[in-house]
Amino acid sequence: MSVLVVGSIALDTVETPFGKVEDALGGSAVYFSASAANFHPVQVVGVVGKDFPMADLDLLRSRGVDLRGVAERDGESFRWSGVYSFDLNSRETLETRLGVFADFRAVLPEEYRNPRIAFLGNIDPELQINVLDQVESVELVACDTMNLWIDQSREALLRVLARTNILLVNDEEIRQLAGEPNLVKAARWVQERGAKTVIVKKGEHGAMLVDEESVFFVPGYPLEEVFDPTGAGDAFAGGFLGYLASHEQWSGEELRSAVVFGSAMGSFAVEDFSVARLSDVRMDEILERVREFRSLTTFEVPLPEAVRV
Repeated sequence: MSVLVVGSIALDTVETPFGKVEDALGGSAVYFSASAANFHPVQVVGVVGKDFPMADLDLLRSRGVDLRGVAERDGESFRWSGVYSFDLNSRETLETRLGVFADFRAVLPEEYRNPRIAFLGNIDPELQINVLDQVESVELVACDTMNLWIDQSREALLRVLARTNILLVNDEEIRQLAGEPNLVKAARWVQERGAKTVIVKKGEHGAMLVDEESVFFVPGYPLEEVFDPTGAGDAFAGGFLGYLASHEQWSGEELRSAVVFGSAMGSFAVEDFSVARLSDVRMDEILERVREFRSLTTFEVPLPEAVRV
């Protein structure tokens, strides 16, 4: 059983202080699948226009990603362009042209309707609901969202949360969604509305897992070179859910490990533009970075003689 992802497939023009690319492969479904495919088979549902360079998707096919759910429609492909500031924490969107993605209504192939895990990328909540209505059986549903949908489609988003196991959002988004500045309290607000596991992404400052029993935090990986943060959150989601899909059980321990693997994949994504780094990363490199995450957070506390047992 595969991981199903429904999301955008785009052509991105990105400029950072360290370079620029034009019409590079992008979109939530692309970053997610390039990451998740390192751990488990992935099925993609999305749409592109007649102008899309379909050969660019070969790097996903080479990783075993199933692209039979990608539809080609008359019209222009989804395009986004933006410029990042020097610290890469803020960006200016120069242009967003939705093209055929504006009227996209997902139709799941029959062989896609029984995934083990379904990830609903950062798309209209009504489209997320439409996808869930087509899924016949699924063990785990995870979703992403953004400020636009929180503001404009709140009621539909709440219906999605009621049918979701895991919500993955950034710190700004969950504060807006819950109307609560404290991240743990905001996560508890989400849990009361359906998603019992909440992942709060904090960019270079790491990620936090909040489930019904505990809170777990992973720091950001201290990279010396960062080229392009576009898609890092979707790469995190791909690593997180791809890792979970490769395991039979999803206990607290597996969830914590999945956050570390997701963080590792997010750190690889920013090392180059587009999905260039994700497309050639090796498993031995992934495991080495996971070990480095462990060394970042493991320490011994010498106890004073008076409190030793």
